[in-house]
Amino acid sequence: MTACDFIIIGAGSAGLAALGQLMANEAGTVTVIEAGPTDRSPLVAMPFGLVWMMGRKRRDWCFTSTPQQHLGGRQIAIPRGRMLGGSSAINSMVWFRGRRDDYDAWALPGWRWHDVAPAFEAIENHMAPERMRGAHPLTEAIGTVFGGNGTAVPTPEYESAGVFAFNMRAGRRWSAADAFLRPARIGADLRVMTGRVVDRIACADGTARRVILSDGTEIAARKGVILSAGSIGSPAILMRSGIGPRADLARIGIDVILDAPEIGENLHDHPSVGLYFEGRGTGYGLTLAQAPAWMLSPLRYLVTRRGRLASPTVEGGGFFNARGTGGPPDVQMHFIPFKLGWSGRRYTRGSGYFADICLCRPKSRGRLRLASKDPQCAPDIDLGLLTDTDDRDTLVAGLSRLRRIMARADFGTRRGAEVFPGPEIAGDAAISAHITRHCATAYHPVGTLRMGQGNAPVGPDLRLRGIDRLWVADASVMPAVTSANTNAPSMMIGYKAGDMIAKEAA
Repeated sequence: MTACDFIIIGAGSAGLAALGQLMANEAGTVTVIEAGPTDRSPLVAMPFGLVWMMGRKRRDWCFTSTPQQHLGGRQIAIPRGRMLGGSSAINSMVWFRGRRDDYDAWALPGWRWHDVAPAFEAIENHMAPERMRGAHPLTEAIGTVFGGNGTAVPTPEYESAGVFAFNMRAGRRWSAADAFLRPARIGADLRVMTGRVVDRIACADGTARRVILSDGTEIAARKGVILSAGSIGSPAILMRSGIGPRADLARIGIDVILDAPEIGENLHDHPSVGLYFEGRGTGYGLTLAQAPAWMLSPLRYLVTRRGRLASPTVEGGGFFNARGTGGPPDVQMHFIPFKLGWSGRRYTRGSGYFADICLCRPKSRGRLRLASKDPQCAPDIDLGLLTDTDDRDTLVAGLSRLRRIMARADFGTRRGAEVFPGPEIAGDAAISAHITRHCATAYHPVGTLRMGQGNAPVGPDLRLRGIDRLWVADASVMPAVTSANTNAPSMMIGYKAGDMIAKEAA
């Protein structure tokens, strides 16, 4: 059995940010365990490559929700990165901190806005996010919808729109692996294991001692274990370790070492629904006129790092109040200047564009439970979408306002017609029914190991309650999701975790 000071489970956004701080502070030897392969693929580096990575099990966990009661029993796709870099190596690279009062509302010591802002600044020194260069003219035009946002990146703090900021460098993805793992230099103090699935964490006398892999390999941790497998993987690993709701674990034959009923609860995501537009001369698409540009795009990208293959697909969008009452934004818009299909086909002819809304602060909550103690078996993931009627009402209002916003965008001759759901789907009842049939998520699951006081599974110091030398550092600890894309906040959580743990180990 090998040993090290710290084991990090999961080489994703938060785990690698934590690694960066451990190594920078010389906290000890570290072993990082990642279930997926390396990120050495041209599809990872190329922003448009996410189109071919999502939904492919080599680098995507390809999770699926349980049938959603309030969505007509539909099951929802839940992509999660499965490689070095985690979801930061498969996502659209959108960079938002969230709203300042997101963190103040957590009301936890060490996690209010003034506490997390320095960590964001430090993270951004590594990630260097910036406004996308070479955005499609349609995306640039989105900035006109709220009176002109100029070249400023929109913000969830107030109604605004425009081209987003992304963690890209010179037309290439810049993931957590690029920012934190590679500078750490694998050697005597750092070991990285890829393609290794964690079965469970072995505890003795209330302390995390070892990590056991699915092939039986055991690794001992002298100083502790940092669990960074994400909002799906982290609670599942704890449950397989005998840490979770007693009745649920006993039902599938797992010996309980800590009855923790809140583990797996509080699961939520940003529910979303969109509008599809089509028309000649609008956005990118599969047309005869665009065929030469598509054929030349690999060469153009290779030589200049520009063109349509340098697009992360989601190029811009904005934030607005769904009902237009003058209140703070409660929905986020994502804008994609490509024609997307709505009938389930991956490729569809024609040119067009797409815009959606997602709720910034959903009230609905779901839960995660193990389906089996087999580490290769996906858990039961109930997102609980639209279980709170306020979420549905806000989506209905938001989709109606999105139509009005898109109608006044200065698209000029590039304007297309709404082809799905189409203008005939109007009125609250019809829009609500459409949402039941087509609501999805923005791929931001959080909350299953929430930080908090009292019965919360994780304390503000990121320690798992009831087990010593076991910390959680990923989006699962968010008490409530932030008001925009969650990759930047996940890295912030990992950075703070690494800093806390390194100082404690000193």
